[in-house]
Amino acid sequence: MFILGIICSFIMGLVLSLLGAGGSILTMPILVYIFGINAIEATTYSLLLVGLTAFMASYVYFKQRTIDIKTVFIFGIPSILGVLIVRQLLLPLIPNSLTFGITITKSFLILFIFACLMFFSGLMMIKERKPKVNKKNITKITKMILVIFEGVVVGAITGLVGAGGGFLIIPALVLLAGLEMKIAIGTSLLIIAMKSIIGFGGDLYQGFEVDWVFVFYVLMATVIGVLIGNYISKFISGDQLKKYFGIMTLFVGSLIIIEQLINLN
Repeated sequence: MFILGIICSFIMGLVLSLLGAGGSILTMPILVYIFGINAIEATTYSLLLVGLTAFMASYVYFKQRTIDIKTVFIFGIPSILGVLIVRQLLLPLIPNSLTFGITITKSFLILFIFACLMFFSGLMMIKERKPKVNKKNITKITKMILVIFEGVVVGAITGLVGAGGGFLIIPALVLLAGLEMKIAIGTSLLIIAMKSIIGFGGDLYQGFEVDWVFVFYVLMATVIGVLIGNYISKFISGDQLKKYFGIMTLFVGSLIIIEQLINLN
Protein backbone atom coordinates (compact mmCIF):
# COMPACT_ATOMS: atom_id res chain seq x y z
CA MET A 1 0.00 0.00 0.00
CA PHE A 2 2.95 2.31 0.66
CA ILE A 3 4.11 2.01 -2.96
CA LEU A 4 0.57 2.68 -4.18
CA GLY A 5 0.45 5.77 -1.97
CA ILE A 6 3.72 7.03 -3.45
CA ILE A 7 2.35 6.54 -6.97
CA CYS A 8 -0.84 8.43 -6.05
CA SER A 9 1.25 11.23 -4.54
CA PHE A 10 3.13 11.49 -7.83
CA ILE A 11 -0.20 11.77 -9.68
CA MET A 12 -1.34 14.47 -7.24
CA GLY A 13 1.72 16.59 -8.02
CA LEU A 14 1.29 15.99 -11.74
CA VAL A 15 -2.34 17.13 -11.73
CA LEU A 16 -1.67 20.14 -9.49
CA SER A 17 1.07 21.30 -11.83
CA LEU A 18 -1.01 20.80 -14.99
CA LEU A 19 -4.24 22.36 -13.72
CA GLY A 20 -3.03 24.88 -11.13
CA ALA A 21 -5.84 23.71 -8.85
CA GLY A 22 -7.66 20.55 -7.95
CA GLY A 23 -4.73 18.17 -7.49
CA SER A 24 -4.56 18.79 -3.76
CA ILE A 25 -8.10 17.43 -3.37
CA LEU A 26 -6.49 13.98 -3.73
CA THR A 27 -4.27 14.38 -0.68
CA MET A 28 -6.81 13.47 2.01
CA PRO A 29 -8.07 10.28 0.30
CA ILE A 30 -4.48 9.18 -0.28
CA LEU A 31 -3.54 9.76 3.36
CA VAL A 32 -6.67 8.19 4.84
CA TYR A 33 -7.53 5.32 2.50
CA ILE A 34 -4.11 4.29 1.18
CA PHE A 35 -1.65 5.21 3.95
CA GLY A 36 -4.20 4.44 6.69
CA ILE A 37 -3.77 7.68 8.66
CA ASN A 38 -6.78 8.75 10.75
CA ALA A 39 -8.75 11.69 9.38
CA ILE A 40 -7.78 14.22 12.06
CA GLU A 41 -4.02 13.62 11.71
CA ALA A 42 -4.41 13.44 7.94
CA THR A 43 -5.65 17.05 7.82
CA THR A 44 -2.37 18.18 9.42
CA TYR A 45 -0.23 16.14 7.01
CA SER A 46 -2.40 17.40 4.15
CA LEU A 47 -1.71 21.02 5.10
CA LEU A 48 2.04 20.43 4.95
CA LEU A 49 2.04 18.40 1.74
CA VAL A 50 -0.43 20.66 -0.07
CA GLY A 51 1.42 23.77 1.09
CA LEU A 52 4.87 22.61 0.01
CA THR A 53 3.60 21.21 -3.30
CA ALA A 54 1.70 24.41 -4.12
CA PHE A 55 4.78 26.48 -3.24
CA MET A 56 6.96 24.48 -5.62
CA ALA A 57 4.32 24.54 -8.35
CA SER A 58 4.05 28.34 -8.01
CA TYR A 59 7.76 28.76 -8.81
CA VAL A 60 7.16 28.46 -12.56
CA TYR A 61 4.47 31.16 -12.40
CA PHE A 62 6.79 33.35 -10.31
CA LYS A 63 9.52 33.08 -12.96
CA GLN A 64 6.98 34.02 -15.62
CA ARG A 65 5.87 36.99 -13.47
CA THR A 66 2.28 35.74 -13.51
CA ILE A 67 1.65 36.12 -9.77
CA ASP A 68 -0.11 39.21 -8.40
CA ILE A 69 1.72 39.78 -5.11
CA LYS A 70 -0.70 42.46 -3.91
CA THR A 71 -3.65 40.07 -4.29
CA VAL A 72 -1.67 37.32 -2.56
CA PHE A 73 -1.63 39.42 0.61
CA ILE A 74 -5.17 40.83 0.29
CA PHE A 75 -6.63 37.33 -0.10
CA GLY A 76 -3.90 35.39 1.70
CA ILE A 77 -3.86 37.12 5.09
CA PRO A 78 -7.62 36.59 5.73
CA SER A 79 -7.15 32.98 4.54
CA ILE A 80 -4.38 32.44 7.06
CA LEU A 81 -6.60 33.85 9.81
CA GLY A 82 -9.39 31.51 8.74
CA VAL A 83 -7.07 28.49 8.90
CA LEU A 84 -5.68 29.37 12.33
CA ILE A 85 -9.08 30.19 13.86
CA VAL A 86 -10.56 26.87 12.74
CA ARG A 87 -7.60 24.68 13.67
CA GLN A 88 -6.68 26.33 16.96
CA LEU A 89 -10.16 27.29 18.24
CA LEU A 90 -12.95 25.45 16.42
CA LEU A 91 -11.54 21.93 15.91
CA PRO A 92 -10.62 21.43 19.61
CA LEU A 93 -14.22 22.34 20.54
CA ILE A 94 -15.71 19.58 18.34
CA PRO A 95 -16.29 16.49 20.55
CA ASN A 96 -14.75 13.18 19.47
CA SER A 97 -18.23 11.70 19.13
CA LEU A 98 -21.88 12.70 19.34
CA THR A 99 -24.78 10.26 19.70
CA PHE A 100 -28.21 10.97 18.23
CA GLY A 101 -29.47 7.41 17.85
CA ILE A 102 -26.36 7.01 15.67
CA THR A 103 -22.81 7.90 16.64
CA ILE A 104 -21.17 10.69 14.68
CA THR A 105 -17.42 10.89 15.23
CA LYS A 106 -15.14 13.84 14.55
CA SER A 107 -13.39 11.77 11.86
CA PHE A 108 -16.72 11.06 10.16
CA LEU A 109 -17.62 14.75 10.21
CA ILE A 110 -14.30 15.79 8.68
CA LEU A 111 -14.36 13.11 5.98
CA PHE A 112 -18.02 13.70 5.14
CA ILE A 113 -17.52 17.46 4.77
CA PHE A 114 -14.38 16.80 2.75
CA ALA A 115 -16.20 14.35 0.46
CA CYS A 116 -18.97 16.89 -0.16
CA LEU A 117 -16.29 19.46 -0.99
CA MET A 118 -14.66 16.93 -3.31
CA PHE A 119 -18.02 16.31 -5.02
CA PHE A 120 -18.54 20.05 -5.51
CA SER A 121 -14.96 20.43 -6.76
CA GLY A 122 -15.60 17.74 -9.37
CA LEU A 123 -18.70 19.54 -10.61
CA MET A 124 -16.75 22.80 -10.88
CA MET A 125 -14.01 21.11 -12.91
CA ILE A 126 -16.44 19.40 -15.28
CA LYS A 127 -17.98 22.76 -16.21
CA GLU A 128 -16.37 23.97 -19.43
CA ARG A 129 -17.29 27.60 -18.87
CA LYS A 130 -14.46 29.67 -17.44
CA PRO A 131 -15.16 32.65 -15.19
CA LYS A 132 -14.94 35.97 -17.00
CA VAL A 133 -13.41 39.08 -15.54
CA ASN A 134 -16.03 41.03 -13.65
CA LYS A 135 -16.91 44.22 -15.53
CA LYS A 136 -19.98 45.18 -13.51
CA ASN A 137 -20.16 48.52 -11.77
CA ILE A 138 -19.01 47.35 -8.33
CA THR A 139 -16.90 49.69 -6.24
CA LYS A 140 -13.31 48.77 -5.43
CA ILE A 141 -14.11 48.79 -1.72
CA THR A 142 -16.97 46.30 -2.22
CA LYS A 143 -14.74 44.05 -4.31
CA MET A 144 -12.02 44.16 -1.65
CA ILE A 145 -14.49 43.32 1.12
CA LEU A 146 -15.76 40.35 -0.91
CA VAL A 147 -12.21 39.16 -1.60
CA ILE A 148 -11.34 39.39 2.12
CA PHE A 149 -14.56 37.58 3.10
CA GLU A 150 -13.95 34.75 0.64
CA GLY A 151 -10.37 34.57 1.86
CA VAL A 152 -11.61 33.89 5.41
CA VAL A 153 -14.14 31.30 4.17
CA VAL A 154 -11.59 29.44 2.03
CA GLY A 155 -9.09 29.54 4.89
CA ALA A 156 -11.70 28.06 7.24
CA ILE A 157 -12.38 25.23 4.77
CA THR A 158 -8.66 24.55 4.47
CA GLY A 159 -8.31 24.51 8.24
CA LEU A 160 -11.19 22.06 8.65
CA VAL A 161 -10.43 19.48 5.95
CA GLY A 162 -6.85 20.22 4.83
CA ALA A 163 -7.75 20.96 1.18
CA GLY A 164 -6.12 23.81 -0.71
CA GLY A 165 -9.37 25.18 -2.14
CA GLY A 166 -7.90 26.36 -5.43
CA PHE A 167 -11.18 25.63 -7.23
CA LEU A 168 -12.79 28.26 -4.96
CA ILE A 169 -9.91 30.75 -4.98
CA ILE A 170 -9.43 31.00 -8.76
CA PRO A 171 -13.02 32.09 -9.61
CA ALA A 172 -12.87 34.65 -6.80
CA LEU A 173 -9.62 36.10 -8.10
CA VAL A 174 -11.00 36.33 -11.65
CA LEU A 175 -14.49 37.60 -10.81
CA LEU A 176 -13.72 39.85 -7.84
CA ALA A 177 -10.05 40.81 -8.17
CA GLY A 178 -10.24 41.06 -11.98
CA LEU A 179 -7.18 38.91 -12.65
CA GLU A 180 -6.54 37.08 -15.92
CA MET A 181 -6.89 33.30 -15.67
CA LYS A 182 -3.16 32.49 -15.85
CA ILE A 183 -2.33 35.13 -13.22
CA ALA A 184 -5.19 33.87 -11.04
CA ILE A 185 -3.79 30.31 -11.18
CA GLY A 186 -0.27 31.38 -10.16
CA THR A 187 -1.61 33.69 -7.46
CA SER A 188 -3.88 30.90 -6.17
CA LEU A 189 -0.95 28.50 -5.81
CA LEU A 190 1.03 30.95 -3.70
CA ILE A 191 -2.02 31.71 -1.51
CA ILE A 192 -2.58 27.97 -0.98
CA ALA A 193 1.09 27.55 -0.05
CA MET A 194 1.03 30.38 2.50
CA LYS A 195 -2.14 29.43 4.35
CA SER A 196 -1.46 25.70 4.32
CA ILE A 197 2.12 25.90 5.60
CA ILE A 198 1.22 28.42 8.32
CA GLY A 199 -1.75 26.27 9.31
CA PHE A 200 0.58 23.29 9.63
CA GLY A 201 2.97 25.43 11.66
CA GLY A 202 0.17 26.13 14.13
CA ASP A 203 -0.40 22.38 14.60
CA LEU A 204 3.33 21.84 14.99
CA TYR A 205 3.44 24.54 17.68
CA GLN A 206 0.60 22.76 19.49
CA GLY A 207 2.72 19.61 19.71
CA PHE A 208 1.81 17.56 16.65
CA GLU A 209 4.44 14.85 16.11
CA VAL A 210 5.44 14.53 12.46
CA ASP A 211 6.83 11.42 10.78
CA TRP A 212 9.38 13.32 8.72
CA VAL A 213 10.62 10.21 6.88
CA PHE A 214 7.08 9.56 5.65
CA VAL A 215 6.70 13.22 4.64
CA PHE A 216 10.00 13.09 2.75
CA TYR A 217 9.00 10.10 0.60
CA VAL A 218 5.54 11.44 -0.18
CA LEU A 219 6.86 14.92 -0.90
CA MET A 220 9.58 13.63 -3.23
CA ALA A 221 7.01 11.68 -5.24
CA THR A 222 4.79 14.77 -5.41
CA VAL A 223 7.66 17.05 -6.45
CA ILE A 224 8.63 14.68 -9.26
CA GLY A 225 5.00 14.84 -10.39
CA VAL A 226 5.10 18.65 -10.31
CA LEU A 227 8.31 18.80 -12.35
CA ILE A 228 7.05 16.36 -14.98
CA GLY A 229 3.72 18.20 -15.06
CA ASN A 230 5.51 21.50 -15.69
CA TYR A 231 7.29 19.91 -18.65
CA ILE A 232 4.16 18.24 -20.07
CA SER A 233 2.16 21.47 -19.75
CA LYS A 234 4.27 22.94 -22.57
CA PHE A 235 2.79 20.44 -25.01
CA ILE A 236 -0.79 19.80 -23.93
CA SER A 237 -3.79 21.84 -22.82
CA GLY A 238 -5.12 21.21 -19.35
CA ASP A 239 -8.75 21.86 -20.35
CA GLN A 240 -9.60 18.32 -21.47
CA LEU A 241 -7.57 16.81 -18.64
CA LYS A 242 -9.45 19.00 -16.19
CA LYS A 243 -12.77 17.57 -17.37
CA TYR A 244 -11.65 13.97 -16.94
CA PHE A 245 -10.07 14.72 -13.57
CA GLY A 246 -13.31 16.40 -12.52
CA ILE A 247 -15.25 13.23 -13.36
CA MET A 248 -12.80 11.17 -11.31
CA THR A 249 -13.03 13.62 -8.40
CA LEU A 250 -16.81 13.49 -8.55
CA PHE A 251 -16.73 9.68 -8.51
CA VAL A 252 -14.25 9.41 -5.61
CA GLY A 253 -16.15 12.02 -3.58
CA SER A 254 -19.38 10.07 -4.10
CA LEU A 255 -17.69 6.83 -2.99
CA ILE A 256 -16.40 8.45 0.21
CA ILE A 257 -19.85 9.87 1.02
CA ILE A 258 -21.45 6.45 0.52
CA GLU A 259 -18.71 4.67 2.51
CA GLN A 260 -19.01 7.08 5.43
CA LEU A 261 -22.82 6.79 5.52
CA ILE A 262 -22.70 2.97 5.38
CA ASN A 263 -20.23 2.85 8.28
CA LEU A 264 -22.38 5.00 10.58
CA ASN A 265 -23.29 3.12 13.76
